[in-house]
Amino acid sequence: MCDDCPHFEPPTQRILIVKLDAAGDVLRTTCILHGLHERYPGCEITWITRKSAMPMFDHNPLVHRVLAYESTEAVLHAMVETFDVLISPDAARESAVLASAAKADTKIGFGLDARGDVFAFNPEAEAWLEMGAFDQRKKENTRSYQDIMLGICGLRTTKKDIVLTLSDEERAFAEDFAAKHRLDCAKPVIGLNTGASGRWQYKQWTLEGFEGLIRALIEGTDATILLYGGPLEQERNERLRTLHPSRVIDTGTSNTLREFFALVTLSDIFVTGDTLALHVATALGRKVVAYFGPTSAAEIDSYDDRIVKVQSDLDCLVCYKPRCDFEPNCMNSIAVETMVRAVEGKMKK
Repeated sequence: MCDDCPHFEPPTQRILIVKLDAAGDVLRTTCILHGLHERYPGCEITWITRKSAMPMFDHNPLVHRVLAYESTEAVLHAMVETFDVLISPDAARESAVLASAAKADTKIGFGLDARGDVFAFNPEAEAWLEMGAFDQRKKENTRSYQDIMLGICGLRTTKKDIVLTLSDEERAFAEDFAAKHRLDCAKPVIGLNTGASGRWQYKQWTLEGFEGLIRALIEGTDATILLYGGPLEQERNERLRTLHPSRVIDTGTSNTLREFFALVTLSDIFVTGDTLALHVATALGRKVVAYFGPTSAAEIDSYDDRIVKVQSDLDCLVCYKPRCDFEPNCMNSIAVETMVRAVEGKMKK
């Protein structure tokens, strides 16, 4: 394509985003896309991320090119091409070193200096760097991740939605599942995401808690329960399904990422811990009941109270410990009655 072609409109700004980990964080970082397009009309956005996260950008109209970090091509593009703006919102060394090596007139976020230390490109990023280094700063924070990212990027916008776009085929996949299982959409449909990432021991509520919640919802409402999870939740979800096979439906634990996204749209209310599924349900406009333990509830934007947050009353929350031997802990101290009230509250709105 040549520059003098009458049908060719060169981008006004070329923007490179380097955000690799983790999948949920990659997805929720798409909250900056609307603001970027508002500030730089006609811009072209390239995003470098992990290969496993690339399907999240399928059908995304606001990102023009996605490159897999694991490929040599991604690194070469970052080092050879020239960008107007580079955004590296993660202080991890892998992304920071690539951000420093990339060629861009303006750099935002984090890079790696000649001594191998991570540093902030701009003053607005320094507070986030400190929160990553000191858990107490995380605990004291009251701003949502979305607001923090927009602040780092210097974006002033009221549109901070997480961007996740489903194709017609993906929506049809969900509709076929609903028809196959005779899902009565005239009655409430409550999704329970029963797992969490393997990194955090207590991002996942207890099996006994989910059993109690299902029994209460079956007895007290006419809702259908959909179970969600991955391969690690196969045994757990099979057990939960047997509590009431006619009203508890397992959506499967071997779906592709995009199939999982589509199936989330079947739930009116989605119950989940602080994991990828939370950001998926948020992006897809579901009502959400989210429970928290070791990670920050304050960082989750409530989106005009569409998300209700549940926590225990322990004073050790937001510890960011992958493992814990406290008893009681942040998950087994969340009462079934508390979760039932949260879900039923959402059913009334």
